[in-house]
Amino acid sequence: MKKFLGEFKAFIARGNVMDLAVGVIIGGAFQKIVASLVGDMITPLLGLFGGANFENLIWKIGEVEIRYGTFITTVIDFLIMAFIIFLLVKAIARVTDLTKKPEPEAAPTTKKCPYCCSEIAIEATRCPNCTSELNA
Repeated sequence: MKKFLGEFKAFIARGNVMDLAVGVIIGGAFQKIVASLVGDMITPLLGLFGGANFENLIWKIGEVEIRYGTFITTVIDFLIMAFIIFLLVKAIARVTDLTKKPEPEAAPTTKKCPYCCSEIAIEATRCPNCTSELNA
C-alpha cells in the first residue's frame, strides 16, 4: 500500500498532471466568462434583430414533448461561443506576436567558391571540389 501511495504521489506531482489541472480550472473559469458574454450580452442583441425565440418550439408525440427549440438554441449558443473564442484566441495571438522580439539571423556557415560556385564551409581555405586556393 505504501508503494502504491508513493507511485500515486509521484504521478500527481508530475508537471503534465499539474499543467492539465491548471488548464481545466482556468478553462472552466474562462467558459463561465464566455457563456456570460454570449448569454447575457450577444444573444439578447441578436434577439433585437431577429426577434426569434426557439425555446417555445415543441413537437408533441402523444404525451411526450420533444423540445427541439431548446436544442436549436443550444446549437446557436455553441456557434456563437465558438466564434467568440475564435476571435479571442486570434486577438491574443496577435498581441503575442506584437510582443515577440524577432530572433537574430544566424551567422552563415557556408560560402560559395568564387571559381566553381559550389557551397563550401566558411572556414575553408581551399575548395574541396575544384581544389582552388581561397583568399580568406
